[in-house]
Amino acid sequence: MEPSNQRPQPPPLTFKQVVKTVIKNERESRAHQLFRAYPGHDRVGHHREGVRDHPDEDTMPGIMSPGATGVIYCTDRAMANGFKYGDPSWANLGQGAPEVGPLPDAPPRPDTFTFPEDSFEYGPTTGIKDLREAVAKLYNETYRKGMPSQYTADNVCIVPGGRAGLSRVAAVIGDVYTGYQIPDYSAYSEMLGVFKRLVPIPTALKAENKYTMNLQQTKDDISNQGLQVIIASNPRNPTGQAIKGDQLKELVEISRGKTTVILDEFYSWYLYPEPGNEDKFELGECLSAAKYIDDVNQVPIKLNQGSFLDGGANHPLQVAAIPLLDPDHVHKERIALQKHFLAKRDHVLNRLEKMGLKVAVPPIATFYIWLDLSDLPAPLDNGLTFFEELLKEKTICVPGIFFDLNPAHRRDLFASPCHHFVRLSFGPPLDQLDKGLDAIERVLSKANKEGMGDIGKDYPLSPTMRNLPEWAEEKAEEAEGGLRSLVQKIAGL
Repeated sequence: MEPSNQRPQPPPLTFKQVVKTVIKNERESRAHQLFRAYPGHDRVGHHREGVRDHPDEDTMPGIMSPGATGVIYCTDRAMANGFKYGDPSWANLGQGAPEVGPLPDAPPRPDTFTFPEDSFEYGPTTGIKDLREAVAKLYNETYRKGMPSQYTADNVCIVPGGRAGLSRVAAVIGDVYTGYQIPDYSAYSEMLGVFKRLVPIPTALKAENKYTMNLQQTKDDISNQGLQVIIASNPRNPTGQAIKGDQLKELVEISRGKTTVILDEFYSWYLYPEPGNEDKFELGECLSAAKYIDDVNQVPIKLNQGSFLDGGANHPLQVAAIPLLDPDHVHKERIALQKHFLAKRDHVLNRLEKMGLKVAVPPIATFYIWLDLSDLPAPLDNGLTFFEELLKEKTICVPGIFFDLNPAHRRDLFASPCHHFVRLSFGPPLDQLDKGLDAIERVLSKANKEGMGDIGKDYPLSPTMRNLPEWAEEKAEEAEGGLRSLVQKIAGL
């Protein structure tokens, strides 16, 4: 055996590896403790002194907080850092909404409406018949030309918003195993956690598969686990990917067995070519499972639901929407929208790549970028800390953990497959996008020039948060102190 002083020495740890020995769990990160301090965000069955027994939780007997979706939490945290709606000094890359102004080359949009008197009466909870007929006509002309089975108003339900629609869906799902995928739309988490009858069964999507559903695995899960319902967004929020063509047709085929497929197709117009494959994409194309359904009255695939949970969509606005669903008008809108958002997507991807943040799976749909931070030094490599540091620079994004559909918060945050991600929206106007991208550059530049000493600290509490327990403050300070010490030692080598 060789003398110990002659044994080969292991290679020195990289800076990133060294730092990760300091910040490695929720107790050692202020950003994660702030998340847990938000009402409804504590882990189920996980008793911690000063957290679950906080007196503020007992002010309304029998009432529990449902927690918050990503956008709500992020907006609340932004307000704690000085954000106000309409403040031009802030960039909001977190809000899940596209810009609403006129688009280049788009048909003119009306700015006034005249409403008949009877439109001020309550409308049917399923939507007024004229609008449902207009939706059916649009789907038939877009997806079902020449097919014997055609949609009618009876196949359509109008809902007052996405979350209301999800509630209607959940209300009619029975006591069954319900399959869903990670990551996906954050509101699904609340839906799957609040409606206790359904049993959520998750499947993790992988970057190497471009975050698309593995249909063979889906078939196996149906067979082995007895899934009776599958719910998914397509195109998918937040990854910007989509199932289309033969894959979408195969998914519809799966629904012809003993499984109901529920698809959220909100982003079906926001489609783009893969970077470098622009010649294979036709502007104006869109997607829907409706194209692959043989008999619209038989197949168990639901694109909309109706229920008793709400009073229905606004009656006057339903009347105003009817002329906007003319198929020719819609096609022109889609072309203008895709041209404009494609240019914004490419602009954001190019700027991120110049910062060293190359997006491994560029979006081909939606208006979101699923940004992997795992190559950044800790603690900037986790979405919650990156988000809090961006707030210091007056920019909002959404941490990836909000898209880990984790009903009732049973998973440790550091164990989440979405922990090292953030979602960036390229929905806002271009000047707002550049303002937010400038802020990301400042965060990275500061970390590069000044080190990690000030990263992960000085985050204010939101008014809705409980005070952090003393052990959490002490543990975070201990981790921050260790981090600063390591930085100093490495700098002196």
